[in-house]
Amino acid sequence: MKLPVLAVPASALAALLASSSFSTASFVHADDRTQLIVSAGVADSSTLDPHRTTAVGDKGVVSEMFNALVSFPPGSADPKTLQPDLAEQWQASPDNKIWTFTLRKGVQFHGGYGELKAADVVYSIERAADPKRSSFAANFTIIDKVEALDDYTVRITLKNSDAAFLGRVSNYHGGNIVSKAAAEKLGDKFGQSPIGTGPFAFGEHVTQQYVKLVANDAYYRGKPKLAGITYRMIPSDSARELAFTSGELDIAAGKREQRWVERSAKRGVKVDIFEPAEFRTLFINRNIKPLDNLKVRQAIAAAVNVDEIIRYAGKDVADKGCSVVPNGYLGQDCSAGTYAYDVERAKKLLAEAGFPNGITINSVVSSVAAQLPIMEIVQAQLAKAGIKLNMEVVDHATYQSKSRQDQSALVFYGAARFPNADYWLAEFYDSSAAIGAPGAMSNFAHCSVADDDIRKASIEPDAQKQLALWKQAQTKIHEDVCGVPLFGLKQVWVHSNAVNYGHTLKGALNLQPPITENTTVTRGAQ
Repeated sequence: MKLPVLAVPASALAALLASSSFSTASFVHADDRTQLIVSAGVADSSTLDPHRTTAVGDKGVVSEMFNALVSFPPGSADPKTLQPDLAEQWQASPDNKIWTFTLRKGVQFHGGYGELKAADVVYSIERAADPKRSSFAANFTIIDKVEALDDYTVRITLKNSDAAFLGRVSNYHGGNIVSKAAAEKLGDKFGQSPIGTGPFAFGEHVTQQYVKLVANDAYYRGKPKLAGITYRMIPSDSARELAFTSGELDIAAGKREQRWVERSAKRGVKVDIFEPAEFRTLFINRNIKPLDNLKVRQAIAAAVNVDEIIRYAGKDVADKGCSVVPNGYLGQDCSAGTYAYDVERAKKLLAEAGFPNGITINSVVSSVAAQLPIMEIVQAQLAKAGIKLNMEVVDHATYQSKSRQDQSALVFYGAARFPNADYWLAEFYDSSAAIGAPGAMSNFAHCSVADDDIRKASIEPDAQKQLALWKQAQTKIHEDVCGVPLFGLKQVWVHSNAVNYGHTLKGALNLQPPITENTTVTRGAQ
């Protein structure tokens, strides 16, 4: 697809050249379509490679540029609603080990990279399964081989049965399909100039200022009603709120706090609260002494008052967790119960562990509003039990980096994953995903007690036996106190009256209101 290129003045060109990446794909549309202005509340984009995108602020941008074999309908995060996307149909063998997908014909990649073919799908899935090229490789270890039977037919053979396999190849994380030709040509720079098939194509990225997407008029579902999307980098909550109220933004990330939600609603602001909740857990890093001592971990769990934290977060935006697996996920089991808040017991446990005068531990904490206030509450709670928590408050990117360098004794982490216990347990509690391990993901606790159950469950074809294994894993993790489950924090965004999403927003696994070819914005609407 060739479109006219925007003329850039010399002064602006210098700024573009100073950016982390820029593309001459900033297109001018001859019609009167409008640009949608969004801010996800981040300081900058890390990467727009869909197989590397883990940062919250990048997920939504990527979701507008890529498709998958199957997809969630816009506004849904329910796996039962998965629908055809790049694959117009599929078949599974009776044992759910062989999946055959028939691709939609005529789907075009952005940037003149041609029609989507089976070779692109094979390449994308193999790439997603490669730890050297993907952050989601752990989700694809079940795959034995991927084959192109012809230009429009792909067969995926699994090592074991997986009735829920469609979730792995949905439009979420590693399931997104990239152009083989573009990815091979660009290599490590693909995340700066991504090529997908979605309703919007990459335009340009100016560091710490914005990312621009432009309408893909050749989109197979139809020409977008927007000219494009501009994602502005406004990490400050107050600055972002001011930009929204002054009309500079059409859609913006809100503060996930009850008081803010209620105040905004009273002002007549359209507040969107939707699933999935990002499940907050306080992971206890046993690689840092004295947290290798079970009684010390038990003391930390007893000193944390989750109910107090929930009261701060608020009833509309927070749901208390009852297991190490998030609320609503298939396989969650709450029979092990939660940790009882008991300061005196915490002190007793510390004394029994050999620390009658308490302990001092260090934690790296993000400065973002969704994290810092909660950790300040935790800090005050631990202090009552004689546990001094020194907090190193840093920007979110630094927090992510240091947490993955084992520099934090307590890692407060929130995430949303495909709503199935297998994904969650494998990423956060299997030792193969521990920080420093070859398949390192997000096992900040270096938990290993449930490895056998987690791995057996992932290949168990009998649904009831699988549930039993997940239950056993959750019980073991609870007893070993790998972390303290806190709460699920729902997504909170705001949109102006000018915006019509084009769908009913109930959920979005990519954590922002989906912007589709049907989304519109009418300037001047009240």
